[in-house]
Amino acid sequence: MKLKFTLTSIVMITVLTSTLFVFADDEEHEEHESVATVGKTPGVASVDNEMYAKECSACHFAYQAGLLPKRSWEKLMTGLEDHFGENAELSIEMQAELTQYLAENAADNSLDKIPMKFMRGLSEAETPLRITEIPYMKREHREMSKQMVTENPDVKSLSYCDKCHTRAAVGSYSEREIKIPGFKNWDDD
Repeated sequence: MKLKFTLTSIVMITVLTSTLFVFADDEEHEEHESVATVGKTPGVASVDNEMYAKECSACHFAYQAGLLPKRSWEKLMTGLEDHFGENAELSIEMQAELTQYLAENAADNSLDKIPMKFMRGLSEAETPLRITEIPYMKREHREMSKQMVTENPDVKSLSYCDKCHTRAAVGSYSEREIKIPGFKNWDDD
């Protein structure tokens, strides 16, 4: 059987192949993808609210708003009197301003790469209160051993993003920038 390719069939094959590449979730090549085709940044937008940075980083890493959906941030902000076992209450005005900032910049309002991936794995019925509960986050960290995380006194938990992700504060979670305390660089073979 002899295959005959027409200009139309070549164009269709090219379009289909291109579409597959656009929708592929290829982690190895994430740094080389065009930002314009994915969103504003290849990671997640950094924290740009001074009050949020100051208030939240007083106790823990100031997580980017794009790491949780709006419904999660709203629920977290209405329960600050028992924020993971701590009282983190704020004045009514501060709470309202921070809730608005988080909601406006939440994962479901972002075109950035990581928030889009976080949202893909969540149903609308899910309201995770911990970033570590997000299916994408779990999948990305499945290779991590207890020795690297929970038994590592310099890390302790996956919730301490900035302990291993050297540029987490600016919203970059690239594998190339991972340095697990007490272990070789993540991308070293």
